Amino acid sequence: MTASDTIYALSSGAGRAAIAVIRMSGSHTPEVLMRMAGRLPTARKLSLSAIRNDRTGEILDKAMVVWIPGPGSFTGEDCAEIHLHGSPAVVSAVMELLSAQPGVRPAEPGEFTKRGFLNGKMDLVEAEGLGDLLQARTSGQRRQAFQQMSGQASSRFESWREQLMQIRAHIEAGVDFADEPGVAEAAAPAIDMSIRTLRSQISAELHRSAGSELLRDGFRVVLAGCPNTGKSSLLNALAGREAAIVSDLPGTTRDAIEVTLELDGMPVIVTDTAGLRSDVADAVEEEGVRRSRQHVSRADLVVWVWSADVIGSRSLDSSIEQPDMLIENKSDLRETESGLLRNDRDASFRISCQTREGIDGLLAELVSRLRKRFGDVESALFVSARQKLAAERSIRYLNDALDVGSENLELKAEDIRRASEEIARLTGRVDVEEWLGAIFSRFCIGK
Repeated sequence: MTASDTIYALSSGAGRAAIAVIRMSGSHTPEVLMRMAGRLPTARKLSLSAIRNDRTGEILDKAMVVWIPGPGSFTGEDCAEIHLHGSPAVVSAVMELLSAQPGVRPAEPGEFTKRGFLNGKMDLVEAEGLGDLLQARTSGQRRQAFQQMSGQASSRFESWREQLMQIRAHIEAGVDFADEPGVAEAAAPAIDMSIRTLRSQISAELHRSAGSELLRDGFRVVLAGCPNTGKSSLLNALAGREAAIVSDLPGTTRDAIEVTLELDGMPVIVTDTAGLRSDVADAVEEEGVRRSRQHVSRADLVVWVWSADVIGSRSLDSSIEQPDMLIENKSDLRETESGLLRNDRDASFRISCQTREGIDGLLAELVSRLRKRFGDVESALFVSARQKLAAERSIRYLNDALDVGSENLELKAEDIRRASEEIARLTGRVDVEEWLGAIFSRFCIGK
């Protein structure tokens, strides 16, 4: 397999459908299209054609065909799309016909997009954004991915790179006039001020993007508490379905149960855990308690659930210093059932899974607290570990440059060059081979 091969793939979903779209890209595309459709259609216009087996003459289907010559295509190569009737038999016959063409092979995952990147049709940030958009499950993920894919983030990165080039030019101008007394010393304060300003901009965006990866992977909210306080009932109420078994028997939940919710565009993974107590009934419950504490330690937000009918359930487990939210469940219990008088209750959040009192308010509060803690992650500039690593390295080189005095301008210029290279790595302007496999392997075949 080589990059010079012409590739093809089913770009629409598998299975029976009204329409199936097969894409092709590569230098053999026009000749293959002429053999199959009998002619080369007018560029960039859908044209009705009979798709024939060029060896037997059999008509496989009547399809809409579009021919997109390079470099004005998604991949930068000669491309075509065949819009077939979406029966598995039709798709299979056309795919087999393509496989039999010389120099033509099935595409690998993400290969169309990878070719677009290699041919300069998009940069690496835009390619990552497209990959995220294809996997977006919530409106927040869609907005974050579109910002990356549309080039908004790339424009900011390119602006920083240009500023670094200007700073380096000023430093090198000082080197050229190093023999002139006082020239380098006079220029140094302005140069350092420019470096500090740019460092502050990158650092601020990095700080604002601290929770950006959580929007891609999901915010983890863990329901913790003593047995029988209604954590499983709360999970079911939040999910709107019977996701967890509910029983009056203590220790019913032995392992963590997760449901994923979309709250205000954010993917939130809510985990119901085994009740925390020291006097466990058996080794299985003991393991469940251990796993519960493990989930608590990894949570982005911990909700401690207690109820007035479970004595001592308001007291926190030793593994929890301070929960993010304290919730009193079973607020529908009468005072005689709860064992508490009304004026004995505290000011914690009160809900009832039976009457749904406070459930909507709880959901709104979860959104508010996540937004407050992690900020507007949908508009974050850095959204992947790769991007954040490049930004952190750039800041490190800028700090090194500020530590260099005006008597060593060559060293300062070298640090600025390295910082510029790290910013260039964001968009793929310089050495990014190590990242290409990881990035494009996330794509589906046909994209």
